[in-house]
Amino acid sequence: MSPLGPISPLLSGASPLTKIDAPLPKLPMVHLGTAGAVPTEGFGRMLDGLVASVDAKQADAKAVTQKVLLGDSDQLHQSVIAMQEAGVSFSLMVEVRNKLIESYQELMRMQA
Repeated sequence: MSPLGPISPLLSGASPLTKIDAPLPKLPMVHLGTAGAVPTEGFGRMLDGLVASVDAKQADAKAVTQKVLLGDSDQLHQSVIAMQEAGVSFSLMVEVRNKLIESYQELMRMQA
């Protein structure tokens, strides 16, 4: 046995590309008449999920902070942590938006 652990998968003769050769999963499609088919799961849904998770973190932070302010809880540190998590999530969402806008503008500057 090597100091890094067993290396038998490399010596067994199995191809390291076996995972790459596996078939790709099919995306669910919605047919739009003659326009073809478009994936139902995609980039827009991913962005919707990002916005929903940021909104949920902000709502949680607001609820925890409100409990602390009303005296229902003495977990001030939990309130601060929740507010920081919500702030970081929002900052990430803004940066993703900025990169998307920048990418769109770059595509629009390209000549056809």
